Amino acid sequence: MKFWDSLEKPFFVLAPMDDVTDVVFRQIVSECAKPDIFFTEFVNVDGLQSPGRPRLIKKLFLSQYDKPLIAQLWGKNPDNFTKTAEQIADGSLAKELGFPAGINYAGVDLNMGCPQKNEVTAGTCSALINDRPLASDIISATKAGLNGRLPISVKTRLGWNEVDLSWPEFLLKHDLNMLTIHGRTRKEMSKVPAHWDQIGEVKKIRDKVAPTTLIVGNGDVMSRQQGLELAKKYQLDGIMIGRGIFHDPFVFSEDSIWKEMTKEEKIALYRTHVELFKNTWKNNERPVYTLNKFCKIYINGFDAAKELREELMKSSSAEALLRSLS
Repeated sequence: MKFWDSLEKPFFVLAPMDDVTDVVFRQIVSECAKPDIFFTEFVNVDGLQSPGRPRLIKKLFLSQYDKPLIAQLWGKNPDNFTKTAEQIADGSLAKELGFPAGINYAGVDLNMGCPQKNEVTAGTCSALINDRPLASDIISATKAGLNGRLPISVKTRLGWNEVDLSWPEFLLKHDLNMLTIHGRTRKEMSKVPAHWDQIGEVKKIRDKVAPTTLIVGNGDVMSRQQGLELAKKYQLDGIMIGRGIFHDPFVFSEDSIWKEMTKEEKIALYRTHVELFKNTWKNNERPVYTLNKFCKIYINGFDAAKELREELMKSSSAEALLRSLS
């Protein structure tokens, strides 16, 4: 797997976040300070292999700016994982999205960690912690679809109600290329500090069970320097940053300029984001309210930022947002 083998360690990854890390925001992050790996938003394979495919496939848009890009999948039907993985690996899904031959994803990741109620109630994502036979079937089904053409990875949590290291050990026995551990249980959501010491314990298990599997830690990383320190302390291969990007679009930079940027510069960056959004989703494939999440990133750290955010979040279109930002 040349893609994985060529990564310098520790490498940095932008976490998959629904309605956040779309192709537009990934381009903005790439222009600010590019991570070593991007993830798509997480996409439901059962929906992709249904009449609802046109509504969901937009989550898998890729561009020249966000390579290498890992497609993150979730769902419940192993057959649909096989079909989707095959369509990704053979390039047909990228072709369906209008991309030429040679432009494709760098791998497939399985979401076994999202703690949200709807996903858990459906028996998917972090619910798989309690349904290991299904988790195993999903991994095997995805591997069958990939057929060795692309690497496979899993992103998960430390356990259900409490830390349970038998879960990552179970996953490591499935010969994964990479395992990302969010340092909390499903019950903890994001309400407590991440247990980095336990992520370190997973790394020790990796050394015994699956020494070639890359281990990535995730949770509460707010700067590249902090990530480097955690990777060194716990001997990790990589660091994934999620919510830290909301505090600093340059979080992957060795020397972030975010705190020194002026009000005008921050507003200009948001304007660039909105313009790119407008030009990418020309047929309203994305509702404009998804842009509201980004107000707290750009419109922050200067006088009257709160008032401006409140005004911007009332906008009913990208055009209205641009007028308010002019």
